[in-house]
Amino acid sequence: MLVALDVSSLDEASALLGRLDGVLTGCKIGSQLFTSAGPAAIETALKRGFRVFLDLKFHDIPNTVAAAVREATRFGIFMLNIHASGGLAMARAAAEAAVKAAGDFGIPRPLCLGVTVLTSLDRKALQREVGVPTSVEAHVLHLAGLAREAGLDGCVASPQEIGLLRLAMGQEWVIVTPGIRPLPSGGVERKAEPVRLPDRRNPPLPTGGVERKAEPVRLPDRRNPPLPTGGVERGVEPVRLPDRRNPPLPTDDQVRIATPRRALAAGADYLVVGRPITGAQDPAAAATAIVAELGGP
Repeated sequence: MLVALDVSSLDEASALLGRLDGVLTGCKIGSQLFTSAGPAAIETALKRGFRVFLDLKFHDIPNTVAAAVREATRFGIFMLNIHASGGLAMARAAAEAAVKAAGDFGIPRPLCLGVTVLTSLDRKALQREVGVPTSVEAHVLHLAGLAREAGLDGCVASPQEIGLLRLAMGQEWVIVTPGIRPLPSGGVERKAEPVRLPDRRNPPLPTGGVERKAEPVRLPDRRNPPLPTGGVERGVEPVRLPDRRNPPLPTDDQVRIATPRRALAAGADYLVVGRPITGAQDPAAAATAIVAELGGP
């Protein structure tokens, strides 16, 4: 489990790492802290004994990304990422740059991951705003396949795609998962649904699909027309109160989320946990509770 150091200053990051010392062994440094503190953030975490996942999601022309990956490798981090949507050439340049830099500097090569679809996007946003006319799951699998072809080690994906990725990509593929939200106090976790790969005979897009048997046509119910005037009212549907054993998980701006236990059971290798720890009154206690749920850090 990696704590997301999404804070605004090096002092805040250092204090948080101090409180989590002995509870967690890894952290994620992203755009906010790196923009604020620069490489000093990485140095601080490494000096405290934390492994660093540099989450800068490089996305540029291949030459620029390769140069950025080389400099990131120089820091001694254990993992970094790029946007898989940058294309095959960009992803391949990143993978090759990490190998060469590690050899030149005489240090271990960092794991290189491809970011698939951000956890803040759902199908509607992916299609209407990003312009990808397919399901989130299909696009995640497509980008993961591209990342593997380029020589990357794994991908970043939401908890909802872990099972599909593990089936499609195999056990060696590294899966890093943000969007982790612990179950609210008193909640009872339900059994996960079985994972099913997309039906290739009937893809989300109509092109190439084999049309299934049509649903029977039903004429309008004349006793209950769309307008209430003249209609015969049917029995009222039973009212269902909120399930207090399974209250909804807090989403913030992430819409594809899961509990730590479910993400791990689905096949994730690394869980990135931010606000449930950094926003807690006692970050160490919050992290300890998650670690206990998972059986280890």
